[in-house]
Amino acid sequence: MIRQFLLWTQHESAGRRAEAASSLARAYLYAKLDPAARWEAKTAITALLDDPSPLVRRALAEAFANAADAPRTLVVALAQDQQEIAGLVLARSPVLSDADLVDCAAVGDEAGRIAIAARPTLSAMLCGALAEIAGAAALRALAANPGAEITRGSLLRMVERHGDDASLREALLARADLPIDVRQAVTARLASTLSAFVSGCGWLSRERSERVTREARERATLGLAEGSDRTDLRRLVAHLRAAGQLTAGLILRAMLSGRMAFTEAALSELSGLTAERVAGLLHDPRGSGMAALYRRAGLPPALEPAFAAAMSAWREEESGLSESSAAGLSRRMIERAVTACERLPFADTHAIVALLNRFDAEAARDEARVLTRALVSDAATGTVIETVPETTPAGLRNSYRPDRPRLAA
Repeated sequence: MIRQFLLWTQHESAGRRAEAASSLARAYLYAKLDPAARWEAKTAITALLDDPSPLVRRALAEAFANAADAPRTLVVALAQDQQEIAGLVLARSPVLSDADLVDCAAVGDEAGRIAIAARPTLSAMLCGALAEIAGAAALRALAANPGAEITRGSLLRMVERHGDDASLREALLARADLPIDVRQAVTARLASTLSAFVSGCGWLSRERSERVTREARERATLGLAEGSDRTDLRRLVAHLRAAGQLTAGLILRAMLSGRMAFTEAALSELSGLTAERVAGLLHDPRGSGMAALYRRAGLPPALEPAFAAAMSAWREEESGLSESSAAGLSRRMIERAVTACERLPFADTHAIVALLNRFDAEAARDEARVLTRALVSDAATGTVIETVPETTPAGLRNSYRPDRPRLAA
């Protein structure tokens, strides 16, 4: 019967041959054939791989795509076929091993890689291979696949290769298991993309665009770090250091924002001391521990007075500026840091004072936003917010917290 079938296929149309191929494939999978007939059926099916019509080979792919009992040689051959045929088995066939899939991804086209990336389950090894060779479209499918075991290293590699793709960034950020350092890398890549766009349009100079981008990235990084446990913070600061982003400016911003957990993790990473030892030196009331820690961390000597003054202000107000209540930069701590730097020669501190002044301007704008939102929100309820007039002494103004407005009847 099978020999007669092979003779018949030489003279029929492509559509009829495709129907016959599908019937023969179902018979191989589900009919109770004796061993000899099963062998002949397998041989006949394999011979159909040489059919000049893609309709026939597609019929075979559709029949065998989900079958665990499909002939391995047949499925491997179909996986090397043109993309609309190969995609069927690449996306679903349980017969293909990781080695087969990696080989198909390496020598195939992007459509095949997309099909592989969408498989119900993907091993860490296969995800790593796709992270290295796939294009943005396939990586989007991989990031959106909940059954993909993507390691931290593969995720970072995906961001490194195609982090400028907005849809890929969105798919990565949607993953519930995305590590904090990968999340920061995605955020940094977005900031870099926006910077290039802004400077390319001529809206800002390249230098100003880079500064704005850096400061926005630092704010986003500290926002990601807030509420993270020690393990995540260690991983984050290690990533920042490797990426060249663990700068003195970022650590100073963290300190001035009252984010001491991040500050301790960063100084621990740079100094090589344990987090407990770093915390003890930072909170030394005599201040000598801070100086020793600062030098061991290898931070710029010119910034040391600003760090020391900010830490002194933190220790004085530790109960009122806990990490849970500090929503942004503390203007009181900034003022203390500026005062400490102003006592030094201008040539050594002008850049530092300029940085602190930008911090102060940022903090003032944040305070204004919070107060404005409170005024708008409370206007409907008739609540009156008693604000602090501009004639209030500077020290008192800086201690005013608009996130805790005084209410008057």
